Amino acid sequence: AKLTQSGPDSCSQDINPVFLQQLRELDIPEEAAKQALLHTRNVSAEEAAMYYFNKLENEEEGDDDLMFKMVFVVNMDLAMGVGKVAAQVGHAAVGLYQALQEKNSWREMAWKWDHTGAKKVVVQGTNVAHLLELQALAMSLSLPTYLVQDAGLTQVEAGARTVLAIMGEEEMVNNVTGSLKLL
Repeated sequence: AKLTQSGPDSCSQDINPVFLQQLRELDIPEEAAKQALLHTRNVSAEEAAMYYFNKLENEEEGDDDLMFKMVFVVNMDLAMGVGKVAAQVGHAAVGLYQALQEKNSWREMAWKWDHTGAKKVVVQGTNVAHLLELQALAMSLSLPTYLVQDAGLTQVEAGARTVLAIMGEEEMVNNVTGSLKLL
């Protein structure tokens, strides 16, 4: 039986757990399985699986073997606790994702990133000068960036630059942050 919906998105977020489990048993990654169910409106596991495998075949034909990633460079000069760093990285991710909506080419990059695993990497930056230098390099390569300036309500001074987020095709981003240590 097909699901009936009162509006176009009334149950787009309700993923049928039985269908999800069936897709997971086909070795479809959980996020991809959820997306496939949403795209096929939760009709059945078969519909979602067909959508997933067709999409996969189509993607493999083009130049879509490009992988994208989002990198967060944390300013290690600031004495931030683990929770503070986590919050600042979250802030950077949201800020960068919002910035990506400003240009068509960036929106498309965000979509591809989202549909190829949404890879995220957190690395160590030396200090604010280092973050600004990396941002300038990223911008010179036309990579979208977002630099978090803290409100200064908790552990760091107001205006302190805590995290730089950079997004782009992996090899391009590696030209900017590839030599930095993971956090």
